[in-house]
Amino acid sequence: MTALGILYPGHFAEDDYPRIEQLLGSDIRVELIHTGIDDDAYRLPAPHSTNREERLARSVEGLRLSGAEAVVWASTGGSFTLGWEGAHEQVRALALASGMPASSTSFGFVHALGEVGARRVAVGATYPEDVAALFADFLRAGGVEVTGVHSAGVTAAAQAAAWGEAELLALAREADRAEADAVVLPDTALHTASHVTTLEEKLGKPVLTANQVTVWEALRLTDRRVNAPGLGALFTREPVVQA
Repeated sequence: MTALGILYPGHFAEDDYPRIEQLLGSDIRVELIHTGIDDDAYRLPAPHSTNREERLARSVEGLRLSGAEAVVWASTGGSFTLGWEGAHEQVRALALASGMPASSTSFGFVHALGEVGARRVAVGATYPEDVAALFADFLRAGGVEVTGVHSAGVTAAAQAAAWGEAELLALAREADRAEADAVVLPDTALHTASHVTTLEEKLGKPVLTANQVTVWEALRLTDRRVNAPGLGALFTREPVVQA
């Protein structure tokens, strides 16, 4: 049994995680700890309010008791808005506080894009344009070529959490570019676990979503690879797009 620790801010799309655990169909346990949130608004510098080191440090105690082997901070905006170096500092502090390998969803996207062999990506962000631009900058700092960024202009996480498959597909299609090897949807407030394969079928390429990537990143930290086609190209044994 491998236990994965996920620190999740607020209560938006946390039910994606038991769904993902079910789709993994293996000896994987996903331990979800809520960190709380001051403000769910998508504006700068509001995402920073979710990532206070003392709050994350308090939250990891529950993960230690659960037997988690690695921890991922599941707030994309609470990571990439710090910039590449700031996000690294955050992860280092989390690893020190937890005593286990640590990462964040933002870094998970960079690693996952490498896994599926995607060099050029299109970004479909719920966030306003200024926040979405910071995510694109983060990917570029990780060596990813961003072909375009589509902003849906959503103003709060609760609004994103109310979206269904139709809205997700519209976002992915608006973002997609012919030259993009993959499409990424970075918001952990979106319910995506049940829709990844449909999105990939409609677009004909890998679609990476935040909660899916978060669990994959935790598995990567524990040196586990699980074949779960129900979670899309990222969880199949062979990448859809070859490097």
